[in-house]
Amino acid sequence: MRCVILGAGALGSILAAHLRRAGHDVTLVARGRRAAALRAQGLKIEGLAAIGIDCDVCTEPATLRGADLFINTVKTYDSRAGLAALGELDPALALSVQNGVVKEDELAASFGADRVLGAMADFSGELRDDGSVLFTRNVCLHVGELAGGLSPRATQLAATLDAAGVTTRASDAIRTVIWSKYVGWNALMTLSVLTRRRTAAYLSDPDAALVAARITREMAALATTLGIPLRDQSPLPVAGIAAGDEAAAVRLVQSVGATFGQQAPTHRMSSLQDLLRGRPLELEETVGHALALGRARGVAMPVTEVCYRLVSTVNRGLGDGRDGVA
Repeated sequence: MRCVILGAGALGSILAAHLRRAGHDVTLVARGRRAAALRAQGLKIEGLAAIGIDCDVCTEPATLRGADLFINTVKTYDSRAGLAALGELDPALALSVQNGVVKEDELAASFGADRVLGAMADFSGELRDDGSVLFTRNVCLHVGELAGGLSPRATQLAATLDAAGVTTRASDAIRTVIWSKYVGWNALMTLSVLTRRRTAAYLSDPDAALVAARITREMAALATTLGIPLRDQSPLPVAGIAAGDEAAAVRLVQSVGATFGQQAPTHRMSSLQDLLRGRPLELEETVGHALALGRARGVAMPVTEVCYRLVSTVNRGLGDGRDGVA
């Protein structure tokens, strides 16, 4: 495949390195110091994979023409500008591994809905100061048709990405998969910023777990009003958290914290990584979007809103610490 990946942070670098190692033609769209570092030293992945490899780096995305696969990995607040800068790329297939639920609509507006697959990324990494990426979790990248059902193109793409080393599965209910992450992710994101602790630590803490359970239950109520069924999946078993009483929900959250402690003890949410780097947070397009949907649907989300406002305060206190990572 000829692949174009927008963004050279942790996920973009992990995908680019694995696809390049598997023999695919990969162009990584980057900027600033990150682009210069990639040209000088290539991609370096450590942790769950050990890869050192070169790939094409593009700092002028308007010059790109044609691709079999386009993947958007930039921060949500950079997405519209990043897509607009691509000009005449015209990919055959496009997907996004970003957080939130607006990402597929943005791709459809840029390339046409018929070229877009839904995706949910449940793999993680951390871009380090030396330019290397620590690959910390490789649970699953889910891809599928937004209309539902399995298609040959989704199945084939999943097999290709999986063979490259990023665990990938085709889903026949990708909207449920995306929302089942989103419902829990808003709790994980806000608590990672407010506690400044690793994922295992705050999910295991009884007070933080209670807040996480309440946000998840509010988000699940929102999904219900939108007619979106939820399921238990990594990273949080949101259907179970929503279905039981609050005490049971807290125990479920803490059990996930224990699992992180065993399987990924160093894992930090990308939001915490951004905070510690002084970079803007992915807030409005994720938690802010959920609150807007809740107001429109008459869904009370008081705990989510309090956490949103606290994180907003933190976000306004950050300088524009963007360090050249697209």
